[in-house]
Amino acid sequence: MAVAPDPIIVALDLDGRERLLRIAETLRGEVETVKIGLEAYTHMGPEILMALTEMGFQVFADLKLNDIPNTVSGAVKGLVQKGAGMLTVHVSGGRRMMEAAVGAAKGESDRLGVTMPLVLGVTVLTSLDDAAVAEIGWSGNAADTVLSLAGLGLESGLQGVVASAREAADLRASLGTQAVIVTPGIRLQGGGHQDQARTASPAEALGAGADYLVVGRPVTASADPVAALHEIRTAAGLRGRA
Repeated sequence: MAVAPDPIIVALDLDGRERLLRIAETLRGEVETVKIGLEAYTHMGPEILMALTEMGFQVFADLKLNDIPNTVSGAVKGLVQKGAGMLTVHVSGGRRMMEAAVGAAKGESDRLGVTMPLVLGVTVLTSLDDAAVAEIGWSGNAADTVLSLAGLGLESGLQGVVASAREAADLRASLGTQAVIVTPGIRLQGGGHQDQARTASPAEALGAGADYLVVGRPVTASADPVAALHEIRTAAGLRGRA
């Protein structure tokens, strides 16, 4: 796909509901999509997805589902019911699990009369480097593993993948223009990497072919989240939202 109308996704990976909603309110009208990961989801439950949807955000439920097909199918139905516009499953869960996730997303969306969420595959976590990939027992380095898993994900019906900017160009060449590529680990030049092993600047990620950029702590840990978001947009060569 072409770069999304608003390619920035702010990750609200926080454990306090009051702080999370305060930051979300600050960002209202400044960004289209916010991400909820395991930390926020386990502290606040599925209702946080509904709260953010009611505030006008598209919600990316980044729970990285990985279980037997029937269990993942039920979980995906629940996420659709709570308003998720994007969600993730681990490609390592296998073809049957991914097909079940896509089928559940489509079936539940049709039943509710809502737009089907993007179902995206998690390939290799951006916290893993080549040594960690080898330690897990996967053959090949991180980049090769990402390409292999991404291909399986698209064959299984996923609309796209989550992968670092380092692999984005190769993924775009391999998967074509229709696949959605979401890139986490976005940092401004000179910013810390925290627990991310494979990071990139906003411009690097978009230039490599990413459709969406996930930015978390550079925004949520800032004393002025809106100013930090504007700085990221400028670094990416993007204009502010109208």
